[in-house]
Amino acid sequence: MTASQMDDLALYDYELPAELIATEPLPRRDASRMLVVDRRTQRLEHRAIGKLPEFLRPGDRLVLNDTRVVPARLFGFRKATGGKWEGLFLEADPAGHWTLIGHSGGKLHAGETLVITPAHRPESQERLELTLLDCDAEGIWTAAPASDRSAVELLAEFGTVPLPPYIHRKLGADLDWERYQTTYAARPGAVAAPTAGLHFTPELLARCEERGISRSFVTLHVGIGTFRPISVARLSEHAMHGEWCEFSPAASATLNETRAAGGRIVAVGTTTVRTLETAFRDGAFAPWCGTTNLFIRPPYRFGGVDCLLTNFHLPRSTLFVLVSALAGLELMQRAYAEAVRERYRFYSYGDAMLIL
Repeated sequence: MTASQMDDLALYDYELPAELIATEPLPRRDASRMLVVDRRTQRLEHRAIGKLPEFLRPGDRLVLNDTRVVPARLFGFRKATGGKWEGLFLEADPAGHWTLIGHSGGKLHAGETLVITPAHRPESQERLELTLLDCDAEGIWTAAPASDRSAVELLAEFGTVPLPPYIHRKLGADLDWERYQTTYAARPGAVAAPTAGLHFTPELLARCEERGISRSFVTLHVGIGTFRPISVARLSEHAMHGEWCEFSPAASATLNETRAAGGRIVAVGTTTVRTLETAFRDGAFAPWCGTTNLFIRPPYRFGGVDCLLTNFHLPRSTLFVLVSALAGLELMQRAYAEAVRERYRFYSYGDAMLIL
């Protein structure tokens, strides 16, 4: 297939029965199934996530995204009209301005004020006012909060878990506060979870380490760029929104050492893939800190990633395009069809796929 043919978004579609979308986490993180996809043999194997160490080799290195999901979903009303508003905090800039998306019953205007109420304490009289400054062509607003407190503090008081829309819960349940977060989350800033990491328990990580599989951490604060749908027919016309990531000098040195010793770099999640590929230059890893808008699509040539543990992604999404670039579109189409036949659980709270 030519590069021009692979640019057609329609190729990255598939049929998914609605009942296979996981809307609740399993009782245990490490109870998920794992579809193993071997690119060399083209074989598919059905295993459990607990078997992951058996498919990796001593000397391999897991790379995990240590971002922490913030309670970014917000509810409130327009001060001028009283009309309801709900939306999603995206990020705060050094000046303290917020970027956010949302919707209300009427058209918003620059200069008006949103009044945010505590999501889980409707009886509270606490309020946060956001003055809307301007809106870009894609509906992303810049707003000024009427507070000198940090965004992390304000979101903790007013926000709730930013669950994906297909979970159909406006307010995160108690279980969501725990399970829509990796066990190793450390650096607040994500508005969506790096979901491949949700499968890991401390015990599973320890068993990997006992087998000689080490681990490193990177940070990519998952934002709208990861989950905003592709709205154009050609992949080459889709512009990724930037997401902040950091790849430290220590991680860079360690991953280069792993490669030099013959070990494989096993990315946990597509956000880790984007960070690693952004930081891989001229045949080696280099420290990186900044915004990446890397859109990985066929016929991309990978340099920083050898294997990938990931969840099952939405059709026609940048994430399904990414895994198709890594494993090949035909193999991914076959793997997803197999996952549907075998009733795997899809999306954030769903099962896993290991691409070797």
